[in-house]
Amino acid sequence: MTEGSAGMDLCAAVNESIVISPMSSALVPTNLIVELPIGFEAQIRPRSGLAFRNKVILPNSPGTIDSDYRGEIKVIMMNLGNEPFMINRGDRIAQMVISEYKKVRWEEAKSLGGTNRGEGGFGSTGK
Repeated sequence: MTEGSAGMDLCAAVNESIVISPMSSALVPTNLIVELPIGFEAQIRPRSGLAFRNKVILPNSPGTIDSDYRGEIKVIMMNLGNEPFMINRGDRIAQMVISEYKKVRWEEAKSLGGTNRGEGGFGSTGK
């Protein structure tokens, strides 16, 4: 794990190299276990260079690690490229950002307040 400006790079903790074939995925260990305070989560995000250069993505991005999870953080990686992708011990494979969140109490409502946007979605506010 290395510290970046917005978060921490997660590194592969593999004993032997992993090869992800095109259109396949792998679960990559990081050897990292965290204990987050209640009200915080860890978000696992892709590294843009891997996506751009190698077509390797994190299909569940951003992944969420809850404060009650105590197992090893593992990263699901998928190869969308045409060539096999090799992961070696110490390779930076993802980024982790710790975020605080607020719990909300949901209440059922018979109606909602209006907005200019209304129910418009999927590109309704611009190009």
